[in-house]
Amino acid sequence: MNTHFPPLFVSHGSPMIALEPGDTGAFLQRLGRTLDAHWGRPRAVLAVSAHTTAREPVLLGADRHQAVYDFGGFPPPLYQLRYDAPGEPALAAALGESLGVPVLDHGGLDHGIWTALRFLYPDASVPVVPLALTPQASPGQLMALGDRLEDLSRDGVLILGTGSITHNLRLLMRPGASGARVAEDSPEMPESAAFRDWFAQRSAERDWAALAAYRARAPHAVLMHPTDEHLLPWFVAAGAGGHAAAPVRVHDGVTFGCLGMDAYAFGPQGQALQQALQQEMPQAMPQAQ
Repeated sequence: MNTHFPPLFVSHGSPMIALEPGDTGAFLQRLGRTLDAHWGRPRAVLAVSAHTTAREPVLLGADRHQAVYDFGGFPPPLYQLRYDAPGEPALAAALGESLGVPVLDHGGLDHGIWTALRFLYPDASVPVVPLALTPQASPGQLMALGDRLEDLSRDGVLILGTGSITHNLRLLMRPGASGARVAEDSPEMPESAAFRDWFAQRSAERDWAALAAYRARAPHAVLMHPTDEHLLPWFVAAGAGGHAAAPVRVHDGVTFGCLGMDAYAFGPQGQALQQALQQEMPQAMPQAQ
């Protein structure tokens, strides 16, 4: 098995993806099967999420993690879902020393992490080490942090950034064609399509300077990201992939016409993952438990 895992960025969307998987849930399940078949199980997942943040980088090095229900107003069955995963204190300690960041003995997986991992590794057997995002950092600074994680991805650790390629929740409340709230399967807004297409094109061209300056250079960037914490994990994963290979969009999707659900793979293994995914036939989604 290849132990050089491609760093990933996935869009997690609403917490309801855990109950209503849709196309993105089906993709994440296929992604997990493909990684298992071609790379095997990682020795750990280093997760960087838009929902675990701190003023400075910090690692969560608990022995055990549980799902954190960091949301409100959703159906009761969502709060009954569990994801109890092991931690990896030794890896957290070693990584904390190499990065020069503190390690806390706290545990917990925010919904950006556990909703994705329930599809990738539903048996919760893979240890997880969350690395808190610093949302005040620039994309360039976060790519530099990712650079320092590149060797980790070559050593059997899956680096997983989780957020959303577009994220303006106010747009979900805009009226649809009938005057009611916009539906989940609404046609995509032109502004959302323009932003996602720009990001995919700049990625294919390895235009790192433009991507890092996306807020000034991408079309409708501020509309698609009034605040940019949901896009910032992309830059950590991109840095971990190195700068030689172009980021590969391995999933292209949108819900509510404005909430982008794209996923990217980075580094020299990105193209191999894209080819392997194309060979993996979709299967029926499991029922939430």
